Amino acid sequence: MVGVRAQRWEAHGIGGLSDFRFVDVEVTDPAHGEVTIDIAAAGVNPADLKHALRADSSTLPLPIGYEVAGTIAAIGPDTTIGSGHGAVGDAVVAFRVHGGYATAMTVPAADVFAAPEQVPDEQAANLLLAGTTAAEMLHVCGADRGETVLLHGASGAVGVAVLQLARRKGIRVIGTTSDANSETVARFGGVPVRYGTGLLDRVLADGPVDAALDAVGTDEAVDVSLAVVADRPRIVTVAAPARAGTEGFAALAGTKPASAAYRDAIRAELIDLASAGELVVPVVRTYPLAEAVSALEFVSGGHAGGKVALVP
Repeated sequence: MVGVRAQRWEAHGIGGLSDFRFVDVEVTDPAHGEVTIDIAAAGVNPADLKHALRADSSTLPLPIGYEVAGTIAAIGPDTTIGSGHGAVGDAVVAFRVHGGYATAMTVPAADVFAAPEQVPDEQAANLLLAGTTAAEMLHVCGADRGETVLLHGASGAVGVAVLQLARRKGIRVIGTTSDANSETVARFGGVPVRYGTGLLDRVLADGPVDAALDAVGTDEAVDVSLAVVADRPRIVTVAAPARAGTEGFAALAGTKPASAAYRDAIRAELIDLASAGELVVPVVRTYPLAEAVSALEFVSGGHAGGKVALVP
């Protein structure tokens, strides 16, 4: 594979999307413990832009993109992938990689797994960031069968994953949403409740709440969570770390060692669920890879209504 070229997106500054560049790069041959993937689709997440905004001069230029689906183009000597074995031509997904907005990339084999069966590339590429985040939220809040969880942002990518994982465990979910997305929440097993003025009264009308999960980060979401759940460790956010710090509840982030370890450990289980049709990834839009900036503008608006994929 010596001399194989690819295209990828990089952040060349910390000014946001205006500093993104679509560049030509050389794909390094995979060494022991590495795999080269020809990318068929890349997942687009708000975290991709946030990562670039947190960069500093020592990390620039910064390759963008955490999760991809594709096929193995080359595999390093004496190397097996995260799900075992692995051969050229195998369909795979990779998560917790760096530089997924690309046509090809070489990544650690431990982060590569056999792709979920019968799942389109655009969905497979968007499975693991939202899925592992959702799984960790349920894990940290300690939700158990027969309990009720309040979920803010229930129609978003993480929210829909929470709904499906909770339904499998027999956990009832009250999901805040807009009127326009209430059907989505109900379809995936949640009880839709409209956010906005009067939310607390509408939540209380559905009975006691055992835990609260926040995927939106608004003051309303945090205030209502604090009002209905007295046990602070059972309130979990992925979007309001400042409030979590002052109010004493849990804030998760993939950059934290405990979160990273849990999310790495749960990847194979989530892929199995997707293969069995028990974890669906709603994809609302795809963009050509060359239009990654437009895709990030869309998802960063906060109302995508599902996942977005880049297709080389």
